[in-house]
Amino acid sequence: MLARIAREIPTNLDSTTGRGRIIATILPNFLRVATLAPQSAAASNAQRLWLAATPALFVFLWSTGFIGAKYGVPYAEPFTFLAIRMALASGLLLLLAIATKAPWPTARSAGHTAMAGLLVHGFYLGGVFYAVLLKVPLGQVALIVGLQPVLTAFLAGPLFGERLSRWQWLGIALGFIGVVLVVSGKAGNEIASGAGIACCLAALGGITAGTLYQKRFCANLDIRTSGVIQFAATGIAFWFGALLLETRLVVWSNQFIFALAWLTVVLSLGAITLLYVLIRNGAAAKVASLFFLTPPVTAVMAFFLFGEVLSSSALLGLVVTAIGVALVARGK
Repeated sequence: MLARIAREIPTNLDSTTGRGRIIATILPNFLRVATLAPQSAAASNAQRLWLAATPALFVFLWSTGFIGAKYGVPYAEPFTFLAIRMALASGLLLLLAIATKAPWPTARSAGHTAMAGLLVHGFYLGGVFYAVLLKVPLGQVALIVGLQPVLTAFLAGPLFGERLSRWQWLGIALGFIGVVLVVSGKAGNEIASGAGIACCLAALGGITAGTLYQKRFCANLDIRTSGVIQFAATGIAFWFGALLLETRLVVWSNQFIFALAWLTVVLSLGAITLLYVLIRNGAAAKVASLFFLTPPVTAVMAFFLFGEVLSSSALLGLVVTAIGVALVARGK
């Protein structure tokens, strides 16, 4: 049914307007890619073009997560904030799954997708948010979490039989060097607490293990219903964490509501869907290498939005990282 909606969308919009052209082009292809529905030859070509653009769109959307967190975290504690976010995301996806009669996974597959959600959303988001709460400098957080593509490259070989060429390993190295250059001026001289570093390592382990687990056990599950399970399971975990560790007070300011809406719709629904589409259609190491681009893109966003200094080393890091990711994606 979702694929049929996607086919009908262009005819229901006034494509002569700018907004109509944008929606008529983007939304149908997003739905087709997300559902992997069979299409005609012309539609298949459009789907291939959309898949080609997916990595860049994913990097952009994923990078906005740090901007959204900066806007929203001052008004709610991490687990409380994330529990609300997961509840909203799960509810929205549930409505979509019911409306489109999406297939539900078996009990065994549901367990696997819940575990993947706890790793990708629970450990990664919870670790990063609490590391920030514990005053770990953002540059240090980015450096530690930035090891994810390296770990994924090492583990993807024995787990999936993926073999990287010398050029790809060079790309992995350049990607990490680029991240170091970007955050070198922001890492700070403070010595992070042991608890803060532990949160960063939990986030690193969660996003790495979650990416690999998703590819191994959940690659063929419907994104709509598996998303409901992942967000619901993670939301319950966050809520228990909030009950045990936090006051659960929320200041419902306009800034908090905007940040919550952005992180729920754009990140939890949009970016995560794109990530799972990429995992389904590509090698784990290639997909992971895209995370190298997050710190540079975030630095550029912070420059325009908050006036943060964009140093020459950051600009050089952006170029070096882009070259590294291109080498990994080249695959030869």
